[in-house]
Amino acid sequence: MNNKKWFKFMSIQEIVKILTDSGIEPNEANVEVKMLLEHFANYGVRDIVMGNKLTAEKLELVNEKAELRAKTRQPIQHIIGFANFMGEDFIVNPSVLIPRDETEFLVRKAVDIINKNNYKMALDVGTGSGCIACMVAKLTDCQIIGLDISSDALNTALDNASRLNLFNKAIFRKSDVFSNVKPGETFDIIVSNPPYIPPSEKENIQTEVKFDPEQALFTKDEKGLEFYQKISEGAPKILNQGGYLLFELGIGQSQDVKNIMEKNGFKNIEIIKDLAGIDRVISGNL
Repeated sequence: MNNKKWFKFMSIQEIVKILTDSGIEPNEANVEVKMLLEHFANYGVRDIVMGNKLTAEKLELVNEKAELRAKTRQPIQHIIGFANFMGEDFIVNPSVLIPRDETEFLVRKAVDIINKNNYKMALDVGTGSGCIACMVAKLTDCQIIGLDISSDALNTALDNASRLNLFNKAIFRKSDVFSNVKPGETFDIIVSNPPYIPPSEKENIQTEVKFDPEQALFTKDEKGLEFYQKISEGAPKILNQGGYLLFELGIGQSQDVKNIMEKNGFKNIEIIKDLAGIDRVISGNL
């Protein structure tokens, strides 16, 4: 009897349909089922090409996870427990933001500046999962300290750094913005993907985004500029002369953030667009 139940869901296409019927776009549903198959059934493209068959038990498990995704709209990354960012799998959970592809523009710009200037000390404010800090540490000779106010986020970041063998290169510390930067500590570059969504936008965000921690998403001010202001004001006190400040930007915030940075002594402001043509990263130096 159980076998009949399992064979009802034997088709991968039927599992995809569970997701599309819940309102998930077909392309996204196909990608997500592929992720579920790889993670829970260890079944990938090579298996499809080779004509390898899935067992009923493994299909049942994938089917259950697809139904969970469809019913709750919980992000697929939370169901799997990992998110891929810049070719590495990062542990994710409800205590951290899920790394997004757009953040790669921030990391790439930071890595470029660090390597060109042979910088040795970097700071990541609001590190979350540690994805920015870890990739900067992996792709440069720089040591980086990741700061976050959330102990749970810091534990996740530490686990991710350990998985990537970044001992002593990516270090994490509890801090409310710069509150726990030690006296005399200075940095060559500060990077941040800060909270930048105004509270008025809470009702409009995607259901999946609501699974991210609120303190990593929302500001208290109505323009979403609170942390750009705090970080830009405090950064000159701990940046070495000529040092850089880089932010990821929310949509429509580039000019306001540019003004904030200029008021706090930053120059040579550069704004970088993402693949959709949206202003995504801003950088400037002292």
